[in-house]
Amino acid sequence: MKTLIVTAHPDPESLSNDVARRLAHVLDSEVEVADLAEEGFDPRFTLDDRRTYSTGRVVASDVAIEQRRIDEADHLVLVFPVYWWSMPALLKGWIDRVFVNGWAFDVDTEHGMRRNLGRLMVHLIPIAGDDAGVYERHGYEQALRTQIEHGIIDYCGSRRGATAFVYESERDDASAREHAVTDAIAAVARTIEGVTLPGDTTPAQ
Repeated sequence: MKTLIVTAHPDPESLSNDVARRLAHVLDSEVEVADLAEEGFDPRFTLDDRRTYSTGRVVASDVAIEQRRIDEADHLVLVFPVYWWSMPALLKGWIDRVFVNGWAFDVDTEHGMRRNLGRLMVHLIPIAGDDAGVYERHGYEQALRTQIEHGIIDYCGSRRGATAFVYESERDDASAREHAVTDAIAAVARTIEGVTLPGDTTPAQ
């Protein structure tokens, strides 16, 4: 079993990248961490990308590399800061360019939609600045879940794994922040491998 962890934060010392490294450390299975910012992935959806999307053929070399990474994985974990109640442009561009017709799904006018990523389980760790109450009152959490869980994961036929928000990520209370991070890592690790970490207080999903 292999897990691919993808991050999209420009600061290598960010909380997002720290969470990704810590999750990789606790998993017993084979793990690859893809830092899209460090690797310089180009998220811009070009005319060539549009042609690929339309035809399902002639995939750009950098996109083919990302598709192979995912093909080799059983689990995909997206760890990202929440920007304007959504994912960063870098991660959204990665999805725009990589999860395309001819690979993630097939648009067949005769036989209907084929969803091709059924073997993959996708997990989310959104790193949020505000508290859970703000997300609940304004519907931000549900909107983000609908966008990603239903609009991307379900659309490609993948299986939903754990979605574990880290709220109040910029709070001054280091102990409370650490508790939130530990719970999020534990929730994803338990879903991937059935691993229960010391101090895990998160309920089973």
